[in-house]
Amino acid sequence: MKLSSHYSKASFIVTIIVLIAGAVIYYFAISYISRDQLDRDLTEEFDEVQEYVELHHQLPVDSDADFDKEQTVIKKTNQRLAKPYFYDSIYHSPKGNKQEDGRSVTGFIDLSGQHYKVDITVSSENTQYLVQIIAMITLALTIVLLLILFVTNRFVLNGLWKPFYVLLNQLKAFNVAESKQYQPMDNKVDEFCELDKAIHVMTNRVKNDFQHLKAFTENASHEMMTPLAVITSKLDTFIQDETLRKDQYDQITDIYAATNKLSRLNQSLLLLVKIENELINDAELLNLDVLIAEKLRQFQELSLAKEILVTFDLEARSIIASKYLMDILFNNLFSNAIRHNVSQGKLNILLKKDRFVIQNTGFEKELDPGAIFERFQKGNKSEGTGLGLTIVKNICNLYNWQINYSYDGHWHTFEIVF
Repeated sequence: MKLSSHYSKASFIVTIIVLIAGAVIYYFAISYISRDQLDRDLTEEFDEVQEYVELHHQLPVDSDADFDKEQTVIKKTNQRLAKPYFYDSIYHSPKGNKQEDGRSVTGFIDLSGQHYKVDITVSSENTQYLVQIIAMITLALTIVLLLILFVTNRFVLNGLWKPFYVLLNQLKAFNVAESKQYQPMDNKVDEFCELDKAIHVMTNRVKNDFQHLKAFTENASHEMMTPLAVITSKLDTFIQDETLRKDQYDQITDIYAATNKLSRLNQSLLLLVKIENELINDAELLNLDVLIAEKLRQFQELSLAKEILVTFDLEARSIIASKYLMDILFNNLFSNAIRHNVSQGKLNILLKKDRFVIQNTGFEKELDPGAIFERFQKGNKSEGTGLGLTIVKNICNLYNWQINYSYDGHWHTFEIVF
């Protein structure tokens, strides 16, 4: 969920809670004020009854104009005089002979030594109707306010966060190996300006560090190859010397093998650097079935030397990739499958639309799936550099392919899912 969505969600929830709480408080406040106003009116009516009795020394009658809107009931009582009290009641409307919600006051008066109980009731329907109208208007305004808040947040926040997405897209498109420079952004928001400056400084520093590392790696590799070539050349000369004793010949042969291994290791490490930094950009349309069939022919002599039975099933499959990297990938997989196979073993090759599978028999021991693709992981008797499967893994990562290893007790299986 986006940050703006998190903010809008939190803001929306808080606003709803505040508005609902405010509406409830507002409703009860209006109801209280309306009821208090009714009680004031009833108090005035009761006071008028008292004044009438004190002035005329008699009880009011229904024909008096001051009492047409109220239902006033006066009865003799033996109760002692007390303060008037208010309560909700039923009002019998003279129009239509219907019952309505009402509000009543009960008080006591004294006339010629006789106590009277006075009950005055008025209709509260108009007041309740007014409260309901106010509540509905408040609810409607709340809904409109929420809609306005939602729309405003959506468009305003999207506009405010637009520079962030511009920065994010530039970072996604940033490639340390390309010469294209990061383009600073003109923005009026201070935080985004600071972020833009920090990204600009960071990308320039990363590019400079990368160029220095690239130059160092290439120079070191190149400078290392020159003395290695000289050493190899001298060793070739020594090996051809017929006066060498057998122990001297064996020692020189070991040095020669170690020198060749060092040369291959140097080339493999340089290749890994190029793959990891995406420096090989010669992708083209390739027919994998044709390329794999060619590899089968190239490795035929090695498989025959170990009497390995090779079976294959190749479907037509085209990809866009570097032919140079594909050669390295399949060379490493085929070489690994033959080198670690047993004499008179089996090798099975399968190419489908969505995957490539290479299976070989070998030592009845499962390799560690978690470490097999790490650098310098190899068998005890392997003469390789320990980088072959690491290079394969990095090539697969470059093209977003998934490579898996499994062992079922008979087949060692490497599977590449396109």
